[in-house]
Amino acid sequence: MATMVALAGGVVSMTEETADKLLRLPGDAALLYIALARNGGDLIQAERCLRWVKGRLEAAYESLQGAGLAGARVAAEPQPLQDNAPPEYNTADVTAALDGDASFAALRREVERQLGVFLSPADLKQLYTVYDYLALPPEVILMLTIWCVEEMEEKYGAGRRPRMSQIKKAAYRWRDMGIDTLTAAEEFLQRQKGLRLRERELLPRIGVRGRAPLDKERDYLATWIDWGFPDEAIVMAYERTLLKKQAMSWPYMNSILKSWHAKGLHTAREIEAGDALPPEKALIQSPARRESQRSRRMAEDLARLKHTAGRSGEDG
Repeated sequence: MATMVALAGGVVSMTEETADKLLRLPGDAALLYIALARNGGDLIQAERCLRWVKGRLEAAYESLQGAGLAGARVAAEPQPLQDNAPPEYNTADVTAALDGDASFAALRREVERQLGVFLSPADLKQLYTVYDYLALPPEVILMLTIWCVEEMEEKYGAGRRPRMSQIKKAAYRWRDMGIDTLTAAEEFLQRQKGLRLRERELLPRIGVRGRAPLDKERDYLATWIDWGFPDEAIVMAYERTLLKKQAMSWPYMNSILKSWHAKGLHTAREIEAGDALPPEKALIQSPARRESQRSRRMAEDLARLKHTAGRSGEDG
């Protein structure tokens, strides 16, 4: 994608008016503006520079558009690499690489060790596609393989291994995200580790128990965390979703958080002050609050019953 952005003379600087507008926007909008300015308005390069998850860039771009700092997005080269683009490698190509390229031969052995199987000719062609066509360094491919193994075991249990086709698909995603160096891979995996810790704490509080989250659910969570929402605010959005929909709806919950993010409301205190529920709904906002109210009413009823019974005994 390319874009028409209000840049200050094509250099990494801005006018006071632009700075004033950015200061009133969410932090992501300012970061995106800087990345666009740094890359000449190229949205693809800005996205690769920021390495944001899907959904985060769109929200920041909408904020820039709303402030008059970005125009319509139009298609432009270069396009992300597509899965049908690489050449048709044959067995002779792979054999020649294994015989003449020590790095590829070593990578093949390490990938087989991680997967616990010998790679078939079809598997080797897919590995060579990642190595030769995507041109990812062997160290990055190995880290990608280890990450895919860990993801598979987390979802389906110890001993489960991904297929080579799944690793290749993940490699395309890494390449399009700009994760093509050892440093970038380490930074990405460290961030994923932090996200997994947040997920384990947060998921039970928004109704996901006894299973691993789906990929789409993880994309939503990563976006909300990137937007800067603490767990309490995400739980508030969950409770409002249940109140409105009577069931969990990830898209509806996302719309709530996206609205808060656009308004610069992130903490529970900011949300309560800036986007309070109508009075008639406020008291039933939280299931925990409803349970607390029910317990309090029961205690009051029992106390009243005891008091009434005591007075009746005195009268008798």
